[in-house]
Amino acid sequence: MNKTVKVQDLGTKDFKETWDYQETLFKAILDTKIKNRREDAGLETDNNFLFVEHPHVYTLGKSGDMSNLLLNEEQLTEKGATFYKINRGGDITYHGPGQIVGYPILDLDNFFTDIHKYLRFLEEVIILTLAEYGLKTERSPGETGVWLDVGTPFARKICAMGVRASRWVTMHGFALNVNADLGYFDNIIPCGIRGKAVTSLNVELGVDKVDEAEVKEKLLKHFKTMFEAELNYDSALKNTL
Repeated sequence: MNKTVKVQDLGTKDFKETWDYQETLFKAILDTKIKNRREDAGLETDNNFLFVEHPHVYTLGKSGDMSNLLLNEEQLTEKGATFYKINRGGDITYHGPGQIVGYPILDLDNFFTDIHKYLRFLEEVIILTLAEYGLKTERSPGETGVWLDVGTPFARKICAMGVRASRWVTMHGFALNVNADLGYFDNIIPCGIRGKAVTSLNVELGVDKVDEAEVKEKLLKHFKTMFEAELNYDSALKNTL
């Protein structure tokens, strides 16, 4: 089993370009697994973890409802946003500046073959990271992601999640609001859940801006621990940590 995970920070990158890159990495892992099965090749499969920040974009999961997007095409253009239907689970979400998006593209055969456990581990990475900032966050039953004040009228989501998996290979991942412009969430019914707010780390801490490089460092620390992984940093990211 290969528990080394290559970490890359793509900086600010278009959603579709990043999606295509994810698909390339995803397919390469699947191809290796197929070769191993057919030819008993014994090749190691790769694991990847991508950080990225997207320009304003709304994405709708394969089981999502278009009515949860509250903008038409002209209004999307006015807001400088794009829209994609994509192949992850979940409903609609927003990505944009000030949000840390993490895409683990893993062969779970290298870790554990349990998608439910995988999602809970990703949530725990976020929960442990935010605890370092003094925030008590938690899961909301039946609602994937990370929340504050669950079960109260003040419940609010700080991190959305949606993944795709095939033959135990994952793609897509989480979107953590760190310095996000929350106004863009007013244009959707986030994750198809009515009546619950969305928040951002800087808002919860009452500061103008949180150091995103520091947040990434903490996320990777907890990811490494939860998944018992070895991290291999892309040089561009290593220079920022």
